[in-house]
Amino acid sequence: MTSTWIIWIGLAVALLYLPMTSNPASWPRSVVKTVPLLCFALAAYVAGGAAFLVAGLFLSALGDFALSRRGEGAFLYGLSAFALAHLVYILHLTGLSGQMPWEAFALFPLLALFLIALTLSAELWLIPHVGGLRWPVRAYVLVITGMGLAALTLPVGPVTLGAGLFILSDLILAVQLFRMGEDHPLVNPAGWVLWTCYVLGQALILTGGLP
Repeated sequence: MTSTWIIWIGLAVALLYLPMTSNPASWPRSVVKTVPLLCFALAAYVAGGAAFLVAGLFLSALGDFALSRRGEGAFLYGLSAFALAHLVYILHLTGLSGQMPWEAFALFPLLALFLIALTLSAELWLIPHVGGLRWPVRAYVLVITGMGLAALTLPVGPVTLGAGLFILSDLILAVQLFRMGEDHPLVNPAGWVLWTCYVLGQALILTGGLP
């Protein structure tokens, strides 16, 4: 089976998961949520993608599984898996561009400054609402900012767009988890938008990074 077919299978399963985003935690839901990024990781491996790309996609699949379960422990495991995925993506993206993340300020100064402003603003709208998770969430925000800056060292294209969608999905997730109550009327639509941005973002990072 070619990598293209594996990617399409992953996208099909991702579409299948879309109406399940608001369902209660269950093993079938966890399996369906985890399969798309596992397919992406397999596709990257089959196509001869860089090791950091394969690792980032696989770690994201682990994060998807953990965040599909209930409880603070599962959340921390998911947060850790995605933080590692972003760290690996930083290595992958800087390897593609041959430049360090801070060089984004010279290449795309306005976007880089916007990203820093968004990061700092989290201290106002996010951190006060996360309870005892303040330092893990702060660390995660810094790591994903680094990933965004690393993406800005590349020419505008699929990978940079994918990184932007990934960051947007994390932003929506933060609002959904910590600023919306379970009965908020926008919880379900937010889940659909979040999942769509996330899967498309990862798919663009994958396809844009293949040889």
